[in-house]
Amino acid sequence: MNKPTPKIYRTTNWSSYNRALINRGNLTIWFDTKTQWYAPPKGKHGRNQTYSDTAIQCCLMIKSLFRLSLRMVTGFVQSLIRLCGLNWTAPDYSTICRRQKHIDIQICYEKSCNGLHLLVDSTGLKFLGEGEWKRKKHQPEYRRQWRKLHIGIDAKTLQIRAVQLTTNNISDSQVLGDLLDQIPLDEQIDSVYTDGAYDTKQCRQVIADRQAYAVIPLRKNAKPWKDNKVHSRERNELLRTVKRFGRTLWKKWSGYHHRSLVETKMHCIKLLGDKLSARNFQSQVNEVHARIAILNKFTELGRPHTQVVT
Repeated sequence: MNKPTPKIYRTTNWSSYNRALINRGNLTIWFDTKTQWYAPPKGKHGRNQTYSDTAIQCCLMIKSLFRLSLRMVTGFVQSLIRLCGLNWTAPDYSTICRRQKHIDIQICYEKSCNGLHLLVDSTGLKFLGEGEWKRKKHQPEYRRQWRKLHIGIDAKTLQIRAVQLTTNNISDSQVLGDLLDQIPLDEQIDSVYTDGAYDTKQCRQVIADRQAYAVIPLRKNAKPWKDNKVHSRERNELLRTVKRFGRTLWKKWSGYHHRSLVETKMHCIKLLGDKLSARNFQSQVNEVHARIAILNKFTELGRPHTQVVT
């Protein structure tokens, strides 16, 4: 049987998308004269913080974007401030390191108005151990350690709406409830697309609790569930459908291949670095959140709109 001819896509908004790609390098994105760079007084006893959370977040985003060390961030930010003609000062590296553990990174996104289609995926990020070449040449070392990153993106805007960083012994299905909890209750979730690792009763239940439709492929050794809950009956019906028509036809009919968008977004995250530089877990969480904030900002500037060339 011959393979189907791959589809050819054409970008329909190239001029606006080209301007968005140029604006991603514009320094005014990071340094706005209206930014609250210094922390406002809190009116409490003790010394006030010198720099606002916005300033620390800006430094962390620049650190992730250009893959700089903390000391290099201080010099880099100070030089950018001087080039922009501002009379600010840059936080020193010890301040950035200390504040990174406790800062609440603000991740901007565009809220869905007509129902959210959430695409979920996970990947591993190394934070300790040698590189791949040494692993291949001298075998794996016991010091290699990983964190697991779980994200959910909006299929329409391609912005990351939910993110969770865990240790590598946490399974994908355990985190899905936490990802859905990050979506406001007043925002309707129409569907949730995941891979087969989420084919559990717990995952289907948390999706049903949000009144969303679960698009989850069955495991190869899937068996019917015996309980009479709604999501169990839907899964059993899906199992019968797949056995009759095949998994390939179901994926095409259900739109499951939209999950390729979240896999592409994972690739974009790793382009900012497939290794975490922080050693403290909370600092690692904020390091990941800074990358997410960068990608959402880039997506907000503009994204390509494509259509199939007939």
